[in-house]
Amino acid sequence: DTLIFIWDFFLTLINIVTPSLKLGHVVPAKHLGAGGRWPEYVPPGENDSRSACPMLNALANHGILPHDGKNISFKAMNTTVRSTYNFAPSFCYFVPNYMAGILKKNYSKDTFDLAEISVHNGIEHDASLTREDTFCQLDQGKPHIPFIEELLGSASGKELKSKTGAEDGNDGILLTSDDLARYSAKRRAEAKSRNPDFSLSTFHKRFGSSNSATLLRIFDGKISDLRPFLIEERIPEGWEPSVRSRLGLTVAMFNLTVLPLE
Repeated sequence: DTLIFIWDFFLTLINIVTPSLKLGHVVPAKHLGAGGRWPEYVPPGENDSRSACPMLNALANHGILPHDGKNISFKAMNTTVRSTYNFAPSFCYFVPNYMAGILKKNYSKDTFDLAEISVHNGIEHDASLTREDTFCQLDQGKPHIPFIEELLGSASGKELKSKTGAEDGNDGILLTSDDLARYSAKRRAEAKSRNPDFSLSTFHKRFGSSNSATLLRIFDGKISDLRPFLIEERIPEGWEPSVRSRLGLTVAMFNLTVLPLE
């Protein structure tokens, strides 16, 4: 882990001194989704495997990962997450390695089904913003729409108007860090009161705040993009990550959002 974080530190420095990627060119030219042209969205079928992670489910729903969500290599997860969401290579190496460790699998050789990574208190945890606790719903591949609607409805931010006076995006409404912090606190209190098996370690509190920070850093908090992404687990046409750093979002820069939110 130490070597990964040293690598991440140097990637962060390189991002600081190099120009950002141009708008419309964040997803690499030869990758699916370049220029905002995403592959066809197909909802999961009855026998398809899905996880507690909307980002990975969206990749499968668009066929960027196998649509059935099965027999995915950890290396494929690394490269597709990096090219689609513009996370840094250090981040994209660390997370699949962590998942492989949880599942007692080999990062370089083994494969997994998306549902496998929903093992309780792995990356999945109680008091999620988009899922019921496993005590109430064993299938963590299904988003819980009432939670998501309440979250999106709590958005209090507004996009700055452009020089022409028009708002950027479809409706200009944004989730803020304060919105996410308040709703996370509410979900934790509710889950603790309703779930007799409730548990939320310090690690999983921070992991939950990492999930929230993703909505801010990768999606810029835009409700117009987050609604289809969280409810349908669909990438909106024309969308690209809001992070434009040339080497992607590093762990170090990500934590500048995660830690204050938590």
